[in-house]
Amino acid sequence: MLPATTSSAPANPAGADFSPVAFCYDALAGLAFGGALRRAQRATLAAGLPAGPAPRVLVLGGGAGWVLSEIWRQRPQAQVLYLEVSAAMLARTRARLRRHPAPPGAAVELRQGTEANLAPGERFDVLVTFFVLDCFPAPALPGALARLQAARRPGAPWLVADFRPARRGWRRGLLQLMYWFFGLTVGLRTRQMPPWPTELAALGLQPGWEALFFGKAMAGIVLNDCSTKNE
Repeated sequence: MLPATTSSAPANPAGADFSPVAFCYDALAGLAFGGALRRAQRATLAAGLPAGPAPRVLVLGGGAGWVLSEIWRQRPQAQVLYLEVSAAMLARTRARLRRHPAPPGAAVELRQGTEANLAPGERFDVLVTFFVLDCFPAPALPGALARLQAARRPGAPWLVADFRPARRGWRRGLLQLMYWFFGLTVGLRTRQMPPWPTELAALGLQPGWEALFFGKAMAGIVLNDCSTKNE
């Protein structure tokens, strides 16, 4: 395992620190959505992880670490940079790694921070942003996505699992409830879903694979450059 690193003041445009709910976040998500969040992540990883034996993977906002086990289940020698702004989430990830260590040949670096804490020149074979793009205020999203785009190696897939924007109906009510809850509990500044699909398309990316979950409220997407879209 690569050494963990921290940042004394990680940049966080969303303003949220999920540390207050780190102890119950996974249980809360399971209670609210059943297994939909994990099904979306598992399916998106299966559809989009590169086929090589040891891909270099960037995980942004991975939470308490479940996704690491799933990445290694599918790619046992994956080399992962795990970027998470919450110190409590990172502590839970370290505890999980003690219970479920990386397989032989795999590696992970735990780094406290966001995409702003990527080092110049760091490049990855795949980007993983699961249930994190919905936390960005709309004005901050283009800059954040541009920094992530710069970390992609040529042709690297970008894996997204997230809630879909909604203008009406129960899905809009669900989003309003979630933003209210996380604004109250973790200080999330965002009050409405940013247009992440539009902003990703503006980078020249389009879905090569897509699936919907939880009554079409969530999407799992594998994004490719327009010229390399999977047929």
